[in-house]
Amino acid sequence: MEKIIITGAAGFIGTNLARYFSENYEVILVDKLSNDDRWKNLVGIDVADYLDADLFINKLDAIKNIHTVIHMGACSSTTEQDARYLINNNYEYSKQLFQWCSKVSANFIYASSAATYGSGSHGYDDNESLITNLKPLNAYGLSKHMFDMWQMKQEDRPPQVVGLKFFNVYGPYENHKGSMASVALHAYHQIKEDKVVRLFKSYNSMYEHGEQKRDFIYVKDVVETVNFFLKNQNNEGIYNVGTGKARTFNDLAYSVFNALSLNPKIDFIPMPDGLIEKYQYFTEANIDKLRNIGYQYPFTTLEDGVREYIEFLNNME
Repeated sequence: MEKIIITGAAGFIGTNLARYFSENYEVILVDKLSNDDRWKNLVGIDVADYLDADLFINKLDAIKNIHTVIHMGACSSTTEQDARYLINNNYEYSKQLFQWCSKVSANFIYASSAATYGSGSHGYDDNESLITNLKPLNAYGLSKHMFDMWQMKQEDRPPQVVGLKFFNVYGPYENHKGSMASVALHAYHQIKEDKVVRLFKSYNSMYEHGEQKRDFIYVKDVVETVNFFLKNQNNEGIYNVGTGKARTFNDLAYSVFNALSLNPKIDFIPMPDGLIEKYQYFTEANIDKLRNIGYQYPFTTLEDGVREYIEFLNNME
């Protein structure tokens, strides 16, 4: 059985990957557990080993026979202000893993982010020749963007290198993310507590309240994308991972209400001052590059994904 490593394994996407791949691979999980509830995400996963993220990076040379590293570990908070922490955690740590994978000939699949696109003024095209034009709007996006650019310049490389620019992912095992959790999860809790969903007002005359758009992608589709690259090792590069179809926040809210068999009620609230100038009114992944290499898996519709997610959340209560 092939051996793979998943970093960020107790995180949102990492947990879903660990649960999926543990059925067919010998999986080593890596994370940095603390005093939050992320440990609960690991319950029920059949693992070969678990390593603390700090111990892992310091003991790389003792780890043998790894087929692939799926590197999801990062601070993913778009509001984190400590740029030094983000660079150390997201950029420097990733560099060390990349270099180790090159040394031991292990494949390297890692999480980039749609946050690298910034305002979207240069579009959402994953053409790598355009990557230096991107201007992230926050330190998190910069940390991911810097690693994308760094790894592209390396001559000593792992056999396969794949960077995945995730758009707005939602789904099971994200409860620990707090304010960084998906709008779908926030909407679910708001409806349960107050029978209303609160969305930000629009401060752009081109968009009515709630008509701001995002490319919402269900986490099981993210897992399928990672699996595709794990199975097709001749494909590498940086790829968008979204549905290719932007939907409004109103659409998302209506989907949650429908999944709960309730009539929709939406309140539009002021956007925090610090967010207004950095807010993205539209994101949509260009997925032509992904489709052109043979990825034909159909993406889950927003309505179907939310319905399945709400069923999961109800069953967890």
